[in-house]
Amino acid sequence: MKIHIEIDCTPEEVRAFFGLPDLQPVYDELLPVVQERLAEALRSMDTRTLVEQWLPLTTRGIEQWQRFWTQLAAAAMRGEGASGKPGAGGRGGGARKE
Repeated sequence: MKIHIEIDCTPEEVRAFFGLPDLQPVYDELLPVVQERLAEALRSMDTRTLVEQWLPLTTRGIEQWQRFWTQLAAAAMRGEGASGKPGAGGRGGGARKE
């Protein structure tokens, strides 16, 4: 057995039915304040200062990647693996006994 109930009402009617407060007046009062603060923050934002703050993080990250790849290449040239031990990685393993 199936019962299908369809209720056609507005969000305001649902809030009133469940006894929830109507927050529309609060939204109407706060929205212009938030918009003004956002506009003020955008007006006062200096692109140069923003780039200067972000640039050290970017260059530091690039330097770390360069060090990582340099160390990895040096380890590969010495025949070391990820553990730093000779013969622990690379092609063919370590020294062979014949």
